[in-house]
Amino acid sequence: MTDIVSPSAPEPVQQYYRVLTAGADAFDEGRGLRVLLSDHLDFTGSLAGHRSDATEGFVHGAAGFISTVRSIGVIREVHDEHGSAVLYDAEMPGGTVRFAEFFTFRDNVIETLNLHYDGPDYLAKGGR
Repeated sequence: MTDIVSPSAPEPVQQYYRVLTAGADAFDEGRGLRVLLSDHLDFTGSLAGHRSDATEGFVHGAAGFISTVRSIGVIREVHDEHGSAVLYDAEMPGGTVRFAEFFTFRDNVIETLNLHYDGPDYLAKGGR
């Protein structure tokens, strides 16, 4: 499998996108994703809104995304020692949806994740 983010991306981001692109059969109830996330993930998303201690809810939502996404194409990524931003297009059953993800890290895990996309468009194109 080819990595979709650059080798300069922090290891948690590289692993995160490996999980997102490995497919539903490899998801294994989110085990590979959970180890990348803080036990108290602070998450903000277009459909879920803002949630503290969102690790389990995020893993559940990611399972729905992974089960429907056909491919991810990174457009731009920016990284430093404290965080990352990744802009990408996801091919869904009904067409392309653009996503922007903003990560911060602590102790080599994702502590905050802000996910921006058009929620109704995502649902209309087959997202769940």
